Amino acid sequence: MSQFYSGKSLKSLNISQLNTLCENLRQKIMSTVLKNGGHLSSNLGAIELTVALHYVFDLPQDKVVFDVGHQCYAHKLLSGREDAFDTLRKKGGISGFPKREESEFDCYNTGHAGTSVSAALGIAKARDVAGKDFNVIAVIGDGSFNNGLIYEAFNSLRLLNTNILVVLNDNGMSISPTVGSMHEYLELLSESSEHIAKRNKHANIFDRFGFKYDGVYDGNNLEQLIAKLTEIKERLKHESVILHIITKKGKGYEFCEENPEATHGISISSSDSVSTEYSKVLGDTLCRLAESDGRIVAVTAAMTSSLGLGDFFEKYPQRSVDVGICEEHATILCSSMATEGLKPYYAVYSTFLQRSFDEILIDICSQNLSVTMCIDRAGVSGADGETHQGVFDLSFLSMIPNLTIAVPKDVNEFKEMLKFSVGFNGPLAIRYPKDGKRIFKVSTSLEYGKWEKLTESGLDAVIIACGERAITESLIASQILKESNVAVEVINARFVKPLDREMLEGIEHKHIITVEDNVLSGGLGSLVNTFYADKNKAIKNFAYPDEFISHGAVSELMRDYGITGESIAEYIVNALR
Repeated sequence: MSQFYSGKSLKSLNISQLNTLCENLRQKIMSTVLKNGGHLSSNLGAIELTVALHYVFDLPQDKVVFDVGHQCYAHKLLSGREDAFDTLRKKGGISGFPKREESEFDCYNTGHAGTSVSAALGIAKARDVAGKDFNVIAVIGDGSFNNGLIYEAFNSLRLLNTNILVVLNDNGMSISPTVGSMHEYLELLSESSEHIAKRNKHANIFDRFGFKYDGVYDGNNLEQLIAKLTEIKERLKHESVILHIITKKGKGYEFCEENPEATHGISISSSDSVSTEYSKVLGDTLCRLAESDGRIVAVTAAMTSSLGLGDFFEKYPQRSVDVGICEEHATILCSSMATEGLKPYYAVYSTFLQRSFDEILIDICSQNLSVTMCIDRAGVSGADGETHQGVFDLSFLSMIPNLTIAVPKDVNEFKEMLKFSVGFNGPLAIRYPKDGKRIFKVSTSLEYGKWEKLTESGLDAVIIACGERAITESLIASQILKESNVAVEVINARFVKPLDREMLEGIEHKHIITVEDNVLSGGLGSLVNTFYADKNKAIKNFAYPDEFISHGAVSELMRDYGITGESIAEYIVNALR
C-alpha cells in the first residue's frame, strides 16, 4: 500500500498522520535526490506547505503554479506519481519541474524565476471569463520576489479584476542568499510578533497593488498552515491574498539546513575523470586579472558560488555585484558601467541569459560596449530538462551586430580567452559547459576570429567543431576513421562569430561536417551553410533539431540526437562511398 496519499484519502488524515506523511515525504525525496541528483534543500523546506495545499484545496480542480518549479517533488508524490518517482530527472522518467504533459496536477510548466504570479493571474482570468469556479495559487520564494516580472504582474491585478492567492515562501535563499532592498523589506515584515503594528504599517505596499497581506507564519508548522489556508480559501471568494510564511530550507536534513547553498542542487557522482569546472577557472582567472586591472567588475544574478565567483566577491567586494534574480537588470548594469570605463564580466547560465535578449541587443551591442558575458552550462545541461537546456545561445546571439562569440575547446583555452577579453574593446560572449573533462594536446596562440587545426590535413573530409564536447566527438570520429584509412581534418572553430572566412575559403574538400552542442538553426552549422550557399560543397550538420530537449544525462542526449563520434564517422564513411 502506498505511504503517500492524495485527494480524499489525504483529507481523511489527522494532524499526527499528516506530520508522519511529511516525514515520509522527506525521506523519499532525500533518498531519491541523493541517488538521481536534483534540488534537495528547496524541496525539504516546502514539504509542510505542499501537504497543506493538497489538504485544504481541491487539486487538480484548484490550480497551483510553482514559481521556478524546482520545489515540486512533494507535489509529485502527492499527485499519483509515487511509482515513477525513482525515475526523477532520468531519461524517459518524470521531470524535476512541473510539466503539463505529465499530470493534470501540473497546470503550468515552469523553470525560470518570476513567472508564477503572471501565470496565476492569467489562469484566474480565464476562469472568470469561462464562468468557472476554482482557486488559483502561486507559490513563490523570496528570491523570485526580486524579479521584476513579479511587479509587472502585481501592477495588473486591479486591471484584471480577479482573485488569486500568492504564497510567499520566505527562506532567505534563492540559490545564493537573497539580496536587495525587497529582501530587507521582507526581513522587516518577518520580525517577531511584538512588532505587529510596525509590520502592518509596512505591509501596506501590497494593499496598493490590490492584495491583502497576511503574515508572517511558520511555514513548517503544518497545523497552523492548514488553519490559515482554510481561512484564506474563503477569503479568495472576494479578495486576493499574499500569505507570507517562513520556512527552513533543507528542513529535516541537518547538513542541508546548515549548507542550503551547497545543497540547493545535488549532482550525481560521476566516474568520469573531470579536470575542473569551467566556473572555477572563471573565478580563479578573474581574481588574478583583477589584481592588476582595477576596471574589472564581476556581476551575477543570485548565483555567486555556482558560477565560481565566491573568491572574487570576497577579495573584491567593491567590484562585485549580485543583483538577485534580475537578469535583465544585471545586463543593463553591465552596459552602463562599461560606459564609464569599467570592464564588467557578467557570469550567467545559458538558460537564464535568454531573459536578457533585448538588453544584450539594445543596451550592450547597439552601443558597442566592452562587456564580457561568461555563459555557463552552455549546451545540453542534462537532467533539468527543457527549461534549462543551454542549446539556444549561439543561435540568438549570432544574429546580433557588434557581438563576438567565442567557444573554448578546453579550460586552458578558456583562460586564454579571458586574458584576451581584458584588452578586447567590444561586446564579447564566451560560452562553455559545466565540466571541463579534457585538455587537448594541440594549443596554438589565440588570435581574434581565427580557428585552429587540431589534426593534420585530411584528404577526405573536414570536420568543423566548436566547444569541448563537439570537439571530443569529432576527434573520436577522426580516430575511428583513421583505422579505416579515412583521413579527416578536425578544426576548432573557437570563434563562431566572426567565422574564420580565410580558413573556410581555403578548404578544398567537398565534404564538410559541422558539429556543435547547440540547435542547428542559427548556430555554427547554419552559419557555415550560409557561407557555402553558392559553392559546390556537400555539408552535413550535427546539431540538435528544432525542438525542446527533454531531461536525461548529457551523454544519453548527445547519443540520442546522433552527436557522437561513431555517428559522425559512420556518416563520413557512407558519404565517401
